[in-house]
Amino acid sequence: MTTQQAGNKPSQLPDGRDRLPPGQRLTDGWPVLTYGSTPRIDLATWEFRIFGLVEEEKRLSWDEFNALPQIDTTTDIHCVTTWSRYDNRWQGVRFRDVMELVDVLPEASEVMFHSYGGYTTNVPLEELMGDDVMFAHTHDGQPLERDHGGPLRGMIAHFYFWKSAKWVRGIEFLPDVRPGFWEMYGYHIHGDPWKEERYVGD
Repeated sequence: MTTQQAGNKPSQLPDGRDRLPPGQRLTDGWPVLTYGSTPRIDLATWEFRIFGLVEEEKRLSWDEFNALPQIDTTTDIHCVTTWSRYDNRWQGVRFRDVMELVDVLPEASEVMFHSYGGYTTNVPLEELMGDDVMFAHTHDGQPLERDHGGPLRGMIAHFYFWKSAKWVRGIEFLPDVRPGFWEMYGYHIHGDPWKEERYVGD
């Protein structure tokens, strides 16, 4: 039986780990932390590109992307700056369903997320196969706000939130680990909150 905490919320995950990772504090808000300006994105010209180690590159318009199967999921999020927010409701497209649009070459082992504004972040391909790893366009029943990555952001709840790229515009399949934006500036290449993989050397 799962132990409970304030607000009758479980304090442990189904696998027995503490729900709140070490060094984190809970917030009911959603702090906005962004390096650089928030891009203005026109959905009429928005494009999602799937490229790299694939048999044939694929490009999707906003309407084509949203015609893909939709999922709803609820997750916690954990920021490397030590705040966490429980029970975020998301709607969007599962990563696996996007990946199925192309034939990924067998040597692909990593994925680089590319965003409007130039942001990038790397994630191992095997870490993206979960049921709740997605590209989200809706949060708590409302279209995702620009400051939080709208119209579309990655959502990888089992990593620190910098891995859930805002304003995502494509994914690149790679043969090996290549650091993204924050990883080049000293953030951990992996980013597991329960291991406190915040920065290089952690």
